[in-house]
Amino acid sequence: MTEDAAPPVLEAEPAQAAALFGDRIDLARSFTGSLAEHGETLGLIGPRELPQLWTRHILNSALVAPLLRGRVGDVGSGAGLPGLVLAIARPDVELTLIEPMERRTDWLQSEVDRMTLTNVRVLRARAEDVPGSGELLPLDQVTARAVSALRTLIPLTAPLVRSGGELLLLKGARADDEIAAAAKVIRKHRLQSVEVLELGAEHGLDVTRVVRALVDP
Repeated sequence: MTEDAAPPVLEAEPAQAAALFGDRIDLARSFTGSLAEHGETLGLIGPRELPQLWTRHILNSALVAPLLRGRVGDVGSGAGLPGLVLAIARPDVELTLIEPMERRTDWLQSEVDRMTLTNVRVLRARAEDVPGSGELLPLDQVTARAVSALRTLIPLTAPLVRSGGELLLLKGARADDEIAAAAKVIRKHRLQSVEVLELGAEHGLDVTRVVRALVDP
């Protein structure tokens, strides 16, 4: 950025936000404001993200909320995308945010405490190190956003899900190509009904692609 360039300005709240969050919109505003204020300093978002923070990140995550049920894990939660956004939108769903980096788990926990979210647990761990049984696992669903390619991500996420549960993995425009490249691990982990859901057009938003798959049904 040059000396004369204006600093990035937080994107104005889109009209669709109130429809997606309903009576939880004030919490969504609070989280978005906090992420805008602290995200770059903490290395959670890039310096150019503010002008698209609502549409590219917050609403992109919130579109997944209607798909959730039961006990959900979010792998690689980072800034809270999609995990904290989903916890705000769906207070009836229990979210576990799985993140290995201490500064990020500190951020997540501080936001959970600040917003007094009672449906969220923050777990500092790599997905492959989460205990295989007990109070936490197995989960009904696992989400992940901007973590890695499917052929790497599926072996990390599928073992966390109960038989008959689901993976809900947010992906970009090449989601179908990633599915094709991951054919071997899809078979190995006995995933069924693998499909790409395209969300957002019904709200006048850019498409959010979610790879949904049944785990060992």
